[in-house]
Amino acid sequence: MQTFETLGLKDELLSAVANLGFTQPTPIQELSIPQVLGSDQDLIAYAQTGTGKTAAFGLPILHRIDEFDKRIQCIILSPTRELGIQISKDIESFSKGMKVKTLAVYGGASIEQQMSSLKRGCQIVVGTPGRTLDLIRRGQLDLSHVKWVVLDEADEMLSMGFAEDMDAILANTPKEKQTLLFSATMPREMVKLANKYMHDPVEISAGSKQEANTNVHHVYHLIHHRDRYLALKRAVDFHPEIYGIIFCRTRSETKNVAEKLAADGYNTDALHGDLSQAQRDYVMNRFRNRQVQLLIATDVAARGLDVQDLTHVINYNLPDEDEVYIHRSGRTGRAESFGVSLVLISQKEQQRLKHIEKKIGRKFDRMPIPQGREICENQLFHLIDNIINNDIVDHHIDKFMPQVYDLFDNMSKEDLIRQVVSVEFNRFLEYYRDAPDLNENTS
Repeated sequence: MQTFETLGLKDELLSAVANLGFTQPTPIQELSIPQVLGSDQDLIAYAQTGTGKTAAFGLPILHRIDEFDKRIQCIILSPTRELGIQISKDIESFSKGMKVKTLAVYGGASIEQQMSSLKRGCQIVVGTPGRTLDLIRRGQLDLSHVKWVVLDEADEMLSMGFAEDMDAILANTPKEKQTLLFSATMPREMVKLANKYMHDPVEISAGSKQEANTNVHHVYHLIHHRDRYLALKRAVDFHPEIYGIIFCRTRSETKNVAEKLAADGYNTDALHGDLSQAQRDYVMNRFRNRQVQLLIATDVAARGLDVQDLTHVINYNLPDEDEVYIHRSGRTGRAESFGVSLVLISQKEQQRLKHIEKKIGRKFDRMPIPQGREICENQLFHLIDNIINNDIVDHHIDKFMPQVYDLFDNMSKEDLIRQVVSVEFNRFLEYYRDAPDLNENTS
């Protein structure tokens, strides 16, 4: 079994990964770290979101970087501000015992402050394509001494329309450098990019070029189109501990689903293209801190989103492109955890699943839409579990307890339990009392 020690990393990095709680490298790290440590050859690495890509390229680059050369030695491009910030934070954590400075540059923040930081010097820049190119054109970002170029989630950058920006940025880097391209899929546009800017790249993969995360269970509910929202509610109600993203195709659908769920009492928020950067940051912070249980999002708005421990990804509608499904499902089941990617489809859409199954190398399991009785049972025992395991802060309620005991004095234990459960549970019982079967009959 490989360890970070056997990969050949220097002591400062081994100490950093140990402090971060990393015990052994992920498959993509096992393959990538020795390759970058021992060779200047360009690299194409196929890896899903959440498989430890930042450490896969960040650790070997930090091992080889010249700490005493204050010029920019590495440029890392990422599709979104959120992912860029996360990569920058991760590299700062890895390099805690080193004299290495990392700077994240992205739109929606003061360009003057970023220019000021560049003047003070740094060895690693993590940037979104638009802001990176802007700083180059202003003469503020000098990439002439770069030894490593990393294109992280390259397929997403291309699908977001950054091909020309990436072209212009790469044209400003030295001919002699190592280019590391990390991607979940290999669309035609990326083959062109690799042919243009990479020389005889070695290819590695922690799965097939398109394969989905093995920690994700892919399931679907077969529905009537008219029942899509009702089926969504049942899927959410059946999993009281759900913490996930509901993907919609358009911003109007996103707004509509978010408004309906909020009106029905669910803890949700929406992420779509009509939000300002400040609004987007507010929504994302609330979601990361679990103040929001369900995030309803478009694919464009969710690109580069890095949130840990998601239990579910729900596809309210299938995306137009099969590759997008791979990115959606890859948001759950990260590291050593497991997750569920659920698709709501009508009978005429079933053929699409067969195409996606071929792409991801996984089969979808058909799951019946939960019936009202099953949902009520799950919710009831979730409520009881919460009551039993609730942490009581004694000093907050002690002064009220004598009066509370008096009020319940004439009630038996059984009657009290029945009353408490009824108060908390009546909403579900009433809603699902005569709930119809929503499953599409395929016979």
